[in-house]
Amino acid sequence: MAPLHAVLAQGPRDGAARWILTGDGLRLRAVHWNRTGPRGTVLLFSGRTEYAEKYGRIAADLARLGFASLVVDWRGQGLSDRLRADRALGHVEHFSDYQRDVAAMVAHGREIGLPEPWFLLAHSMGGAIGLRSLLEGLPVRAAVFSAPMWGIQMTGALKPVAWSVSEVGRQLGLGHLLTPGQEPMCYITRCDFAGNTLTSDRETFEWIKGQVVAEPELGLGGPSLHWLNEALREMRRLMSARAPETPTLAFIGTDEIIVDPGRVHRRIATWPGARLVTIPTARHEVLMETPAIRARVLREIDAHFRENGAG
Repeated sequence: MAPLHAVLAQGPRDGAARWILTGDGLRLRAVHWNRTGPRGTVLLFSGRTEYAEKYGRIAADLARLGFASLVVDWRGQGLSDRLRADRALGHVEHFSDYQRDVAAMVAHGREIGLPEPWFLLAHSMGGAIGLRSLLEGLPVRAAVFSAPMWGIQMTGALKPVAWSVSEVGRQLGLGHLLTPGQEPMCYITRCDFAGNTLTSDRETFEWIKGQVVAEPELGLGGPSLHWLNEALREMRRLMSARAPETPTLAFIGTDEIIVDPGRVHRRIATWPGARLVTIPTARHEVLMETPAIRARVLREIDAHFRENGAG
C-alpha cells in the first residue's frame, strides 16, 4: 500500500494507492477511485508538478458520471521516485521516459481489473505525454485534453533564448541546473490568488494551495534546463507528428498564459474529427475552474465519452 491523503483529495471514499514499478526500476504511486465504475475507466494524465490528490475532486465528478479513474504521480514528482538529490527540482532524463510510466500505469490498471472501455483525460504536460501515448497505441476509446502542453507560451524573443540556453546547458553538462527565471519553490505556495495563473476560482485555488502547505512532499519547484530542453524537443516532434485516429476533444481557456494556445489551435486543426472548445475567462486549470465552467466542461466530457462507447 502507498499513502493517499484522502482528506486533502476529497475524492470518492474507496480511493486506494499502490506502489508500482516501471520497466527501468522506478517506484511510482498509482491511485484509483470508484473501482467498479459501470461506464468504464478514465486514465488521468496529470501536469508537471502535480500529484494524485489534486485530482480527487475530478475523480469524484467522474464517479458521479459512472466512471472509475486512475492516476499516477509521474517520475520525478508527487510521491513517486524523484530523479535528483534536490527533490524540488523538476527533472527527467528523456521525455520518452514518461511512456515507461504510462506502460506501468496501463499494466496496473489491467492487473486490478479496472472496467472497460478506457478513456483518456490529460492536462498540460500530461497532454504532451498523452498525445505521444495515443501515437504509440494507448488502449483508449476517446481522449480529452485540457490546456495541453504542445507548446509553452513565450514571447517571440524568448523562444530562441530558451532553446539556446537549454541546448548549451545540456552540452556543457549543466542540465541539472534550475532553468533561469524559475523558482525552487512550488508555484502555488509562493503566489496569492489575485496574481495566480491557474484558476479564477478562489475556493479551488485555496484548496490546491492547502494540499501542498499541509503535505510539502507533494510539491515541486521549477524545471531543470535538461527538462526544458527535452520538453522543447518533444513538443516540436508532436507538432509535426501525424494525427492519431482517436476521437478527441480539447479545451483551452481565453485567459491561458502557461501553454501556447496558438499551438493547440494548430494541432487540432490538423487532427481529423478533433474538436477544440474555447472557454471564456478560464485560466490554465480548466478542470478546476469556477463551478459554472466545471459544469460545462464535465457535460462536454460526458457527451464525448458517451458518443465513443461509454456504457
